[in-house]
Amino acid sequence: MAMDSKEVLLMEAPPDYTASPRLPGLPCKKLLIVVVVVVVIVLVVLGFLLMGLHITEKHTETVLQMTIQGLDGDGSLQHLSMTRKERLATFHVRVDSNTSATVVYDYSNLLIGYRSWPGPSCCVTKMNKENIPSLDDITKSFQKVQCKLPTAPHQQTEEKEEGLLVFLTDRSLLSTTVNILCSSVPIYWA
Repeated sequence: MAMDSKEVLLMEAPPDYTASPRLPGLPCKKLLIVVVVVVVIVLVVLGFLLMGLHITEKHTETVLQMTIQGLDGDGSLQHLSMTRKERLATFHVRVDSNTSATVVYDYSNLLIGYRSWPGPSCCVTKMNKENIPSLDDITKSFQKVQCKLPTAPHQQTEEKEEGLLVFLTDRSLLSTTVNILCSSVPIYWA
């Protein structure tokens, strides 16, 4: 029985080699990578949007605070409210630390009304369509006029006779807004 070991090996059938079965996770691995990449991109975009929203909110708060307090931290010197229907603009102006004033630009009746708070009188002037005075000019000129006003409304002065200051007795010439502004005090044309 001395057979060659080579012969014995050749006589036997070679073993049957088959491919091992593939693991079922390989096609899902590509899908998993795509899902992870999409989630990361969505999180990055969402992070940038939230950061932008936060920055915008902070900027809006800063602008609002500057509007309310003024740039130097004090109260604002002027506030404006407008109505298009009545065509008028109302400014609330702080003259100094103890007084403020209200200026009404009535564009439909071409009138400018001024009343300081506290103040003994109200001043009204006609507005020129082509040359509307600025708020600073109106405030300065009306402050000068109020210094010249007499203490009693019927008291006549030389300036009134010259036409610079005239006591107004007929309030029907004024608009509703200016009448309300000057309701409890004498009105002077300046």
